[in-house]
Amino acid sequence: MLTAFARAFKTPDLRKKLLFTLGIIVLYRLGSQIPIPGVSYKNVQICLDQAGSGQGLMGLMQMFSGGALLQITIFALGIMPYITASIILQLLTVVIPRLENLKKEGQSGTAKITQYTRYLTVALAILQGTGLVATARSGALFQGSGCPVANQIVPDQSIFTTVVMVITMTAGTCVVMWMGELITDRGIGNGMSILMFISIAAGFVGSLWAIKLQGKIADGWVEFGVVILVGLAMVALVVFVEQAQRRIPVQYAKRMIGRRAYGGTSTYIPLKVNQAGVIPVIFASSLLYIPALIVQFSNSQAGWAVWIQKHFVKGDHPYYIAAYFFLIVFFAFFYVAISFNPEEVSDNMKKYGGFIPGIRAGRPTAEYLSYVLNRITWPGSLYLGLIALVPTMALAGFGANQNFPFGGTSILIIVGVGLETVKQIESQLQQRNYEGFLR
Repeated sequence: MLTAFARAFKTPDLRKKLLFTLGIIVLYRLGSQIPIPGVSYKNVQICLDQAGSGQGLMGLMQMFSGGALLQITIFALGIMPYITASIILQLLTVVIPRLENLKKEGQSGTAKITQYTRYLTVALAILQGTGLVATARSGALFQGSGCPVANQIVPDQSIFTTVVMVITMTAGTCVVMWMGELITDRGIGNGMSILMFISIAAGFVGSLWAIKLQGKIADGWVEFGVVILVGLAMVALVVFVEQAQRRIPVQYAKRMIGRRAYGGTSTYIPLKVNQAGVIPVIFASSLLYIPALIVQFSNSQAGWAVWIQKHFVKGDHPYYIAAYFFLIVFFAFFYVAISFNPEEVSDNMKKYGGFIPGIRAGRPTAEYLSYVLNRITWPGSLYLGLIALVPTMALAGFGANQNFPFGGTSILIIVGVGLETVKQIESQLQQRNYEGFLR
């Protein structure tokens, strides 16, 4: 892999793309450290020293923003609004016929859906920015941390200052979205995925060093080494499962057009074991945060509110763990069902003269694809649930949480984006350095 990167830097056009991508990454991390107007930077740092990493949806947003959320910087919302907008548009494509038709139109329809995604991203950024500012003004952003200046994070609580803060964070989200598109067009890899990767990797070293500082055996080095070994084992497991796929053979019949025979080729349909990716984990985290959010804003002391605070606020409670696991399994099946249509695949195969050996074309092919997809989704969904619960189950003794880089959403994104980026660099190197059969 290091040899491939060295060869990439020796290739002039690839070197420009890599340097451009690195430049955008530097600007993104710089913007993640600049506080927005109206925020007391000193008081924020005091509260950050006393607060730990959040869990649930707030912790997920903190991870995707690279630690900029709780610091209330210009890139505090990060790419979370864009991710949410993309997921919403993808779900609506199945429900709204207009969006489904746009998806089938090819490049022009995809460009229109991308434009809708941008508009929805701005709307969600305004909504999330308003919620973050309101939470910071009320002092609830660091609730439970015991910070004495939690109510003084925003000293000036006038309407004008609030509007300026929301506009600044919304503009920051638009800039992040623009940076991601620039990387996609002029850099290496998918821009949004690269920025997501950098946001998560930004807290990697700090989280590892915190494990060492909190350790007690051999000045923390034993705990540090154990976590490293567990992390390497998990990375190997994630790479193995993410690369695993069921290849369904497809044979295309020969067709005579004039005097020429077309078709007669063999190919396959690759069905990944983890067909849903990281989406079920994001859905489950967001849904589990809703009850705690309702209790937080209602300030109710009723029986139901006390029960939710006791069982669904802390991520290490058995009820929370069980609900989190079952929601991940459910959303894995749900997302696969809406993203892969066996009937559509079967119709396309039949249209072009393709068939699965031993299976009749048409409805039997669709039923066979559904059967295979359900069988491989079970191990994929259970794998997602176990990976998401590793920080809670195995690393709790070392002071880790659900946002630890070696577990849950973070490791899935880091490994997935890393593999995809390396594959793109390798494919571009092969295009530029192909020597042929005769040297």
